Amino acid sequence: MTTDASQSRPELALARVELDGDVLWAVRRGDEYAPLGITLAELLRLPAAEARAAVEAAAGPGIRPSRILAPVDPQHEVWAAGVTYLRSRDGRIEEATDGTPYDRVYGAERPELFFKSTGVRVVGDGEPVGKRADSTWDVPESELGIVVDSAGEIFGYVPGNDSSSRSIEGENLLYLPQAKVFTAGCALGPEIVPAWAATPPFGIRLLIERDGVAVFDERTSTDQLARSLDDLAGWLFRGLDFPDGVIVLTGTGVVPPAEFTLHDGDEVTIEIEGVGTLRNPVVTVGRA
Repeated sequence: MTTDASQSRPELALARVELDGDVLWAVRRGDEYAPLGITLAELLRLPAAEARAAVEAAAGPGIRPSRILAPVDPQHEVWAAGVTYLRSRDGRIEEATDGTPYDRVYGAERPELFFKSTGVRVVGDGEPVGKRADSTWDVPESELGIVVDSAGEIFGYVPGNDSSSRSIEGENLLYLPQAKVFTAGCALGPEIVPAWAATPPFGIRLLIERDGVAVFDERTSTDQLARSLDDLAGWLFRGLDFPDGVIVLTGTGVVPPAEFTLHDGDEVTIEIEGVGTLRNPVVTVGRA
């Protein structure tokens, strides 16, 4: 692996872990884990100051997790924003039969927001991420995820992969749910970094390796976002309540060229400076 995970591993983070067959949330400080004592959903129901106090108060005998799981509770929803970077707008126009809706939404007051996944369908770091069997043009989308509490305030950040079928979406805009929502189509992890422990903007790197060789490697930064993170969260909460909080993927500023598509066995690495590094092998899902 050619990326250095240590450069993006934060000092403080929340992890959902497996320990002796049980699943629990833990606070990681450096290399030490301590039980949080509550779930992420319970944490995101608290006022922001109380949630921070709960994280900072987590202590006790250190634990040694046997596995790090996707950092989301089963009842959580993952939503996503589209066309938030200029490069994303251009890429969507490139793939589409009619690209004018993408051009218009990029500069519109209301953002594109769509449902991506339920918590039980999210895969974590190291788990296979899917590409549809009935698609011919598939790409990962490297995105900063914002973890938003029940009041609509940003609690933390997490790396995310909004795996997408460009062939299905490009054929017809009404196929967007099929292009975006499928088995193992959303990856998050490895951890959540609290908002007080990391400061935007964040550099983002997307690396795709095939047979151990880099076939795509490009970077962007969240300072290229056309919308603020608070604005994206605010629009989502205009029409929906999330009593347990929600995760919002904020769009991609890195788009592989038109001739590129994912293959089975590719390894996708999404590195967000100061937030973490998410790695997933690619596997075909569904039926052709």
